[in-house]
Amino acid sequence: MVGLAVFDPAPVAVVITRGADHRLAYTNAVYRETFGDRPLGQPVRAAFPDLAQTGYFDIFDRVLTTGLPEVLTAVPLDMVYPGGTEGETRYFSFSISRATMSDGGHGVLGIVVEVTAQVTAADRIRVLAEERRRTLLRYRSLVSAGSQMVWVTAAEGGVIEPSSGWERVTGQSWEEFRGDGWIDAVHPDDRACITTRWKQALDEVAPLFTHTYRLRLADGRYRHFAVQAAPVRDGDTVIEWVGTCRDIENEWQEARREELLARAVEATSDTVRLDEMLTALTGVIVPDLADSCTIYVLPQALGRSPGTRLTAERVAAATREGLPGLPPHHEAHLSPHSPLARAADQRRPVHAVFPPGSPPPELAPPGEEPWLATGANSVVLLPVVVDGTTTAVVTVSVSGNRPPLGQAEIDLLAALLERAHAPLSNALEFQRTRQVALALQRSLLTDPPDVPGLGIAVRYRPSTAAAEVGGDWYDSFLLRDGALALAIGDVAGHDLPAAVTMSQLRNMLRGLALDRQEPTGEILRRLDVAVQTLYTECTATCVLARVEAAPPPGFQLRYSVAGHPPPLLVEADGTARFLTGAGGPLLGLMPAPHHTTAAEPLPAGSTLLLYTDGLVERRHEDLTTGLERLRRHATAAHRLELEAFCDELLAEMLSVDGDDDVALVALRLPSTAPATE
Repeated sequence: MVGLAVFDPAPVAVVITRGADHRLAYTNAVYRETFGDRPLGQPVRAAFPDLAQTGYFDIFDRVLTTGLPEVLTAVPLDMVYPGGTEGETRYFSFSISRATMSDGGHGVLGIVVEVTAQVTAADRIRVLAEERRRTLLRYRSLVSAGSQMVWVTAAEGGVIEPSSGWERVTGQSWEEFRGDGWIDAVHPDDRACITTRWKQALDEVAPLFTHTYRLRLADGRYRHFAVQAAPVRDGDTVIEWVGTCRDIENEWQEARREELLARAVEATSDTVRLDEMLTALTGVIVPDLADSCTIYVLPQALGRSPGTRLTAERVAAATREGLPGLPPHHEAHLSPHSPLARAADQRRPVHAVFPPGSPPPELAPPGEEPWLATGANSVVLLPVVVDGTTTAVVTVSVSGNRPPLGQAEIDLLAALLERAHAPLSNALEFQRTRQVALALQRSLLTDPPDVPGLGIAVRYRPSTAAAEVGGDWYDSFLLRDGALALAIGDVAGHDLPAAVTMSQLRNMLRGLALDRQEPTGEILRRLDVAVQTLYTECTATCVLARVEAAPPPGFQLRYSVAGHPPPLLVEADGTARFLTGAGGPLLGLMPAPHHTTAAEPLPAGSTLLLYTDGLVERRHEDLTTGLERLRRHATAAHRLELEAFCDELLAEMLSVDGDDDVALVALRLPSTAPATE
């Protein structure tokens, strides 16, 4: 089941339309803030009369007709925005796909992300590039440009004249500089590229050669220099080349800063899953800013006191190629003296520089698990603070002969995290909510009772989507007359409120079932009335079953179904069939609810399976296909022990990208009828 409330806290705009004329059925808060409070129930074309690009509406028609999703990237929308002026242009990326509504009809789901800032930044970069090109054309005389170094080479490329500027900046003597000796002053990682490009320019006689590389200064440091060179001709013959080098370290650092910040925003803006977001963030940092980056999430930060042991879950890790890395997923329990714990408690960066591979004792306390990259010469630990609580710690380091991390890198890392703070905060809050809901859910999903002669097995698997929790639940308990009650259900929604409502409905059903001895359909009717009275916005599905002794000695099932997938009965010979004799509407749907009760004999050695829709539903697949897949796998596994039977079904039925939680209850009847007393 899909609950629209799951989209309310989403950090992106979400819209859902219904029917062929695309009537607005749902918009979340981000959508309304971006496009205004468009009236629900109106066709989308009528709701957006101020949109200039009406052709976008045709995409809704195509997606609804074909069922194929479409994606638009950085497209303009000219319309009136809240607080804006008429005809304002902004840019958005869209993901539009067909959605199945709760009544079985089809609609369209749109996910919208504003990218105006990124498009504007890209335009600025193009303008700067054009201005630079014009400047180069306007000032062809490199010698008069006032550069720090001027040099002259022969037509074949070797330096033929001394350069006082080169000697002053690099410390190379004329003997060291002449010919191809200048290459020794270039950073080792940049030599292959400049050698190849310089040879190509000489061979092709490029009218203007430009390049950027790092030069070693007289004090041993490296800085970025822009190289420009042009051939000096005598008619059609090149007699020499004249070039300049200009220190552009500050400009290079600023350009790198803006590029990394833009990449950080891009990497996190379209991602909701926390692990994917953090992995994308490490890919921005490594290798441009550091050789290694790991990100730890602190799942117990909210209730932890400073100075106590810290549980840190490493959810993302990246290292530069050629360096050994740490596995991305690992949970560590750290002492209060751990550098990660200190960074979390202090809520400010921890920075250290040391000889390669020899960190100080405070960075590697005895007994702590290794967390620093091999050969590191410096490290920075940056806490990520959300609502006053450190929820994650980012560690970055550089290794070997690479210059140690300094204040400039710390400032850039802090700015990078600040740019990604909004989506990162939302993702961390989603994860924290999910952990609370899962803890609540698991506390309620208790072990089944021990019933002589009957085998009972239960399973629960949460959704793999990091930002989602579910309302799936199961229950099994003995009634006052000795009969066994089995129940399973699903509350609409994938958030903490859904999990809370699930717990209340489960307890309420227990009370109603124990209150009096009556048909399962009547119990569900009373539960339905309670749902409609106490939870006016809630819908849920449920199966309630009663397993009781029946003559000639055997067992009989009495059951009722409220909008839930039908129970599956697998007989001892492997014959499997769905029990469809007691179908009924969802809880919370009908004003005057009525739920029927059906009876079914349970043959000796048979297995009864109750399950939630996450076991059988897959995207872009009809439900009957999933039900048939379940029936087929249950038949194949019917000879297994009950616990193994449940595990086999989960292994075969669940897809890797399953985005719904799953609960199931399995009952195994004895292979022979119980003896009479």
